[in-house]
Amino acid sequence: MKWEVVLRLVLAMVIGGIIGFEREQSNRPAGFRTHTLVCVGSALVFLTSQFVFDAYHELVNMDPTRLAAQVISGIGFLGAGTIMHYGPNIKGLTSAATLWVVACLGLATGAGFYWGAITTTIIVYITLKLLKKVEVNLFKNIGTTEIAVDLNNVPGQIGKVTELMGKLNIQIKDINISPGEESWVHVTFLVSLPPTLTRKALLAELSRIEGVLIDWEDESNDT
Repeated sequence: MKWEVVLRLVLAMVIGGIIGFEREQSNRPAGFRTHTLVCVGSALVFLTSQFVFDAYHELVNMDPTRLAAQVISGIGFLGAGTIMHYGPNIKGLTSAATLWVVACLGLATGAGFYWGAITTTIIVYITLKLLKKVEVNLFKNIGTTEIAVDLNNVPGQIGKVTELMGKLNIQIKDINISPGEESWVHVTFLVSLPPTLTRKALLAELSRIEGVLIDWEDESNDT
């Protein structure tokens, strides 16, 4: 039984780590360690419930799933911390959802429902990794476009860009950040432009922000 407990906790660590690794690669606020800890903690909660039930069920009438059920409602507070507002747009819903799913995976692993946990992990990873590309390709022809800029890597710089986009009624679908040269970062925004705003006009507005560089040569090659 002791080794079974170790197996379940280690498997929960692996499962949470897989999902967290994808979130970390996408530069999301809840990444590798957060998802790993949530999954392991959820597994431990279920194992604790099972332990308490086995130890005291003859003395007290109790439901072994009650403690585990609190994880599902309680994880909402942690997920809410990953949701951020950029003007009229909301980011972080996917990370909040993955935290909720990882908590469920931890409970399933703690209960010994291995095949369910492993299968769900594969489905979640495919959804995050592959369906994102499908989503981009599916909607790219209906008003969604990519805007790539280089930003000076100082606090609040992305906030200035997203604030401007909010004022222009631009919907931000996704943000990807990758290291640039020296003190710069390369940021790609997947956005939906309003009918009255062109891509060229948006880039012109962004270029007026201090610390924002637009590669106009690449833009001219795209047209």
